[in-house]
Amino acid sequence: MKLFHSPASPYVRKVMVLACEIGLESRIERVRAVVSPVKRDKLVVAHNPTGHVPTLLLDDGEVLFDSRVICEYLDTLHDGLPLHPREAMARAKTQCLHALADGILDAAVLVRFELALRPAELRWPDWVDGQWAKVLSSLNVLESRWRPHLADRLDMGVIATACALGYLDFRFPDRPWRVDYPHLAAWYEVFAQRDSMQKTWPAPVV
Repeated sequence: MKLFHSPASPYVRKVMVLACEIGLESRIERVRAVVSPVKRDKLVVAHNPTGHVPTLLLDDGEVLFDSRVICEYLDTLHDGLPLHPREAMARAKTQCLHALADGILDAAVLVRFELALRPAELRWPDWVDGQWAKVLSSLNVLESRWRPHLADRLDMGVIATACALGYLDFRFPDRPWRVDYPHLAAWYEVFAQRDSMQKTWPAPVV
């Protein structure tokens, strides 16, 4: 399998953390892609018209995207406990947590693009504030409602949450979140020490 990736992509990191946890890391060949909202990588576009990473090219030529689809597929390739539960309500809760974590990532990535890529004179502060408000309201819900789930199990929603918090640390060290969310911060400090998280810490690229 070939995974088109960017070393700094939190969506790619979700896939690789999952792969490490289920023992598939060695089966995935990572192919570096150029990721930009204004210039797509032609190599990726040849397989995924959006040009987004991660994009997974299977050995038989089939192509899978986006990160949630890839994670669900990889989770079928091992014999251990599934990280996407089989029971309907447990699966729905895991997927809901995964969606919440992706919501944090989507908003944070948009803030990153606005501040790092858009010329200063064209930036829209209200846009940044609006996106960051989504991050904070999501952190509020994680702190108040999802702590028992995070502490009780390892599933794809938990992995996605850890990757989202890691992305906030990586890209927004000037916007500390731990003081206002101490229980979430304490959980993350422990989870971030897992081998899968340590191996996949993002490279410092734009």
